[in-house]
Amino acid sequence: MFSIVFLLALLAFSVTGSPVEVRNSPITLPITRKLAFSNVTDLLRHDEARLATFGDYGTHGRRATDAFPHPTAPLTHADLGNSFSGYTVKVIIGDPPAIYDLVLDGSSAITWVGAGAPYVSFSGVDTREPVAVDYLYGSFRGTIFEDQIDLGSERLIVPRMQIGVASTAWGIAADGVLGIGPTSSGLGTLQNSLDQTIPTITNRLFGEGSITRPAVGIFFQPIVANTVNYGEITFGGSNPQMYDKQIRYVDITTTAPSSRYWGIDLRVTYGNKMILDYTAGIVDCGCTFIYLATDAYERYKAATGGIVNEANGLLQISLAEYDALSNLNFHIGEQLYALIPNAQIWPRSLNEKIEGGANDIFLIIKSLTTPTGAGCDFINGYVFLQRFYTVFD
Repeated sequence: MFSIVFLLALLAFSVTGSPVEVRNSPITLPITRKLAFSNVTDLLRHDEARLATFGDYGTHGRRATDAFPHPTAPLTHADLGNSFSGYTVKVIIGDPPAIYDLVLDGSSAITWVGAGAPYVSFSGVDTREPVAVDYLYGSFRGTIFEDQIDLGSERLIVPRMQIGVASTAWGIAADGVLGIGPTSSGLGTLQNSLDQTIPTITNRLFGEGSITRPAVGIFFQPIVANTVNYGEITFGGSNPQMYDKQIRYVDITTTAPSSRYWGIDLRVTYGNKMILDYTAGIVDCGCTFIYLATDAYERYKAATGGIVNEANGLLQISLAEYDALSNLNFHIGEQLYALIPNAQIWPRSLNEKIEGGANDIFLIIKSLTTPTGAGCDFINGYVFLQRFYTVFD
């Protein structure tokens, strides 16, 4: 059974130039992120595109009770990590070995290359299986190849890994994607076999015996300035150096469409006020903000006194309202994960990026386009994940 886990505390993070490896232990690799958006319009467009992909899952020919997509269902949609939180990891593929910068995506299962650096390998085998993924602001079409993939460690080499090789790609600001989502998120991408999936990189590492658990731990460095930010990904489990509390697991939700992704059940309170009752949603490293169902968003808006800023669409509060903010609490399993007031606001050092003044205060909670009961009533994006170490198992 898939599970997802949050850790309540983080330790200081330091970047290493090579993987951290101990015999029979999980293996940790560095990841990086560059702030590539020019204004808030770009940022919100990418988030909105990604939200649409989650919603499309329920409207493109698949009902909640269907085992597989309808045979005539259109291409599976899965957006990349957006330009704000687009972390990349260096991957070596083929012979001669070539290094690719791939965007880390927790909501898709396909690993593919060819958007930037071309794929040239004498060891690759063309399976002639067409593959396609559409993004609202990009896409790729290509073919599944089998080739060796190397994540930078002797224990993280997978022979004959099935990867997509793009014949056409646009809108992708990297060489491709490293998909670490659940296998089910790849349904509909193989154009001759819409009801089939291919193993993810995590599946293959586990199957090869390179890791003892099909789990991925992720740490994102909180953003503080317009610079390169660092993080890390651990295959096979978690990195204990990144937390000092006990790991707490919760099961993947059974509610569609959230159940197709890293979906969980939770409830949200603001202080002692109920904002969102127990319901299903998605934890996603591709979205920037935290999104709540429309009715829950309105309750949060009223509780904080926030007013929508016409220039950027975010809730804006005064200094007095900031001083009066309560914790925003996410009740997950038996644990409470609190966003303190400072964790609920956009970094003021980046206000110019969202058309705000230097002293303006903006909240990082936004509204979905649907009320509660849609099967995906929240999306906890990067601004949530940067506060809590997360393991996808």
